[in-house]
Amino acid sequence: MGHQQQQEEENLTLLPTTTMSAAGAGAAGGRAFTVGLVAAWYASNIGVLLLNKFLLSTYGFRYPVFLTACHMSACAVLSYAAAAASSAPRTPPRSRGQLARVALLGAVFCASVVAGNVSLRYLPVSFNQAVGATTPFFTAVLAYAVAARREACATYAALVPVVAGVVIATGGEPSFHLFGFIMCVGATAARALKTVLQGILLSSEEEKLNSMDLLRYMAPVAVILLIPATLIMERDALSMVTVLVREDPSFIWILLCNSSLAYFVNLTNFLVTKHTSPLTLQVLGNAKGAVAVVVSILIFRNPVTFMGMLGYGITVTGVVLYGEAKKRSK
Repeated sequence: MGHQQQQEEENLTLLPTTTMSAAGAGAAGGRAFTVGLVAAWYASNIGVLLLNKFLLSTYGFRYPVFLTACHMSACAVLSYAAAAASSAPRTPPRSRGQLARVALLGAVFCASVVAGNVSLRYLPVSFNQAVGATTPFFTAVLAYAVAARREACATYAALVPVVAGVVIATGGEPSFHLFGFIMCVGATAARALKTVLQGILLSSEEEKLNSMDLLRYMAPVAVILLIPATLIMERDALSMVTVLVREDPSFIWILLCNSSLAYFVNLTNFLVTKHTSPLTLQVLGNAKGAVAVVVSILIFRNPVTFMGMLGYGITVTGVVLYGEAKKRSK
């Protein structure tokens, strides 16, 4: 009897320890999963950026519209394949009006990607990222212009270093190219416009779509727009691809890898957003841009100046302050 009572007491003593160990293992597994997601997000984002720069500038494949068509085709095919393989419920367009609004977003999204790829032909990745960091400025300006949505004074004040940093970086950029700069600013403004329009056009609870469903409907629209654009603007793109594949068979694999990464950028962004907090996402996003700058400088060896890096640092600081001001105003 005494032995049985002692055994029961030992079991009761061990039970909480076992439960805590299981909980600790679960938390560690969750942290490892999140770290893996962030690593995949960084790798896909930086990878597609560097491959775009390599193909359009270093490799000499000067067909940004065709390259964007490849990206959008991969996004369309892989999005529908993922949806078919998943058991998660899908959200189809509920009306022709919603479909038209998604098509408009697809056109703006397409324009932003094309302009961004064109800019990479002429600008180093480091300067491209510095200009791209001004997205909050364009978002605030367009939100006011399109939707008459005002921010707090502190939020607008935080945008001053965002713009000032780019002005300083532009003056200190040894590889500055005016057309590339205009395309980069256009790409940044188009990304901001898509964000603003998405908030207006798909604002009702019935019409809200998660980012992967939205991509699945936007990508085919982009392909439909890009195919005739490629045929008109880059008529010899397909013949050049054929020539390059004959000369260098690895080219087709680089192109396929680059196009697939474009889809995984969106997938990992969706998953990281889902599994982290908004604050964590903001910090990781700012750090990602800095990592991309450092990696690109190490790989492409483009010249940088103290003024250029100072300007980029001021811009990133402004973006952080903008995020904090937005959070406090809410």
